[in-house]
Amino acid sequence: MKKKILVAILSGAMIFSMTGCARTAGGNQTAEAPAEEKAEEAQTEEAGEATEAESTEEKAEEATEENAEETTEAAEASDDQTEKPEEGKTFHVGVIQLVEHPALDAATKGFEEGLEEALSADGYSVEFDYQNAQGEQANCATIATKFVNDKDDLIMANATPALQAVAAATGDIPVIGTSITDYKSAGVIKDNNAPGTNVTGASDLAPVDEQIALLQKLVPDAKQVGILYCSSEANSKFQVDLAEAALDAAGIAYKEYTVADSNEIQSVVTNAISNCDCLYIPTDNTIADNMSIVKNAAWPEKLPVICGEENMCKNGGLATLSISYYDLGVTAGKQAYEILVNGKNPAEMPIEFVSEGITNEYNPETAAAIEFDESLLDGLVAIEMGE
Repeated sequence: MKKKILVAILSGAMIFSMTGCARTAGGNQTAEAPAEEKAEEAQTEEAGEATEAESTEEKAEEATEENAEETTEAAEASDDQTEKPEEGKTFHVGVIQLVEHPALDAATKGFEEGLEEALSADGYSVEFDYQNAQGEQANCATIATKFVNDKDDLIMANATPALQAVAAATGDIPVIGTSITDYKSAGVIKDNNAPGTNVTGASDLAPVDEQIALLQKLVPDAKQVGILYCSSEANSKFQVDLAEAALDAAGIAYKEYTVADSNEIQSVVTNAISNCDCLYIPTDNTIADNMSIVKNAAWPEKLPVICGEENMCKNGGLATLSISYYDLGVTAGKQAYEILVNGKNPAEMPIEFVSEGITNEYNPETAAAIEFDESLLDGLVAIEMGE
């Protein structure tokens, strides 16, 4: 009996145990179901967030495009709304020229004629107040102050010392420069493409490396080149550095001969002639204004002189590769028109460079005087001797 009872108890225990296992296994199956649901929910949420992000990004791009379009439209509208000066207005323009010599005279003439023609075509007129500083820096400062006190609409400065004086006198009145080689080294602008000041203008920088190539063609046996310039003219030094780099590349020796003013030209040129096979002179105002001294020293010694611009060649030099200073002035005049009539800001107007009309020229009278081999002048344009 006891044995039957024990068997019954054990059987019941086994049944209970199997039922528990079954319940436990079934319990596990029941717990995995919510996890899958949560994973599906998470995936759904992630997909939703991704979709929302893409939508946000698209909206941002659309907003950027819309803002850009609005900015462009606003800028165009602003340009359209720039008020033109009243019909028939007469502009007052101060013109300061450092010194009288043919190149600067041509640039001033080009500026005045170019601006006057452009203004008259639109029914405007202009009155120029021309002042010559006679080569004196002190005069430049006095003239600049006069223009500022007169409250001129615009000032044109011809040559670097004149421009520096005007730039120092005013930061408000628009200033146009001409016959300036490098505005940045002159200290009147920050960048050629965006001056950032009230100054812009046209540069007279010629291709100096091509001028040295011309020198090599005309004086192929040159062992020593004398470089003549005024040490007080910053733009002359700028060109001299370019010339020396070109001479270095060509393997030709050179020596600088500098003058502080016109009183030193005679003695310095005489010294240079005794030591050099030819002279190179950049677009230097002091030398350009005294080319007769150079000519009188160079011709008797049969010395070729290669010049930086046409008018120096006309007055005693042998040859040049030159820009047109009249065209340079016309370019500056067009810039002035844009400021006066169209309200352009000089700070945003790039410096203009004359790239057309550059020609190789020679002076036949000089060639004859120094008994130069004319076969070497083939391809150059003959120009008349200056008056």
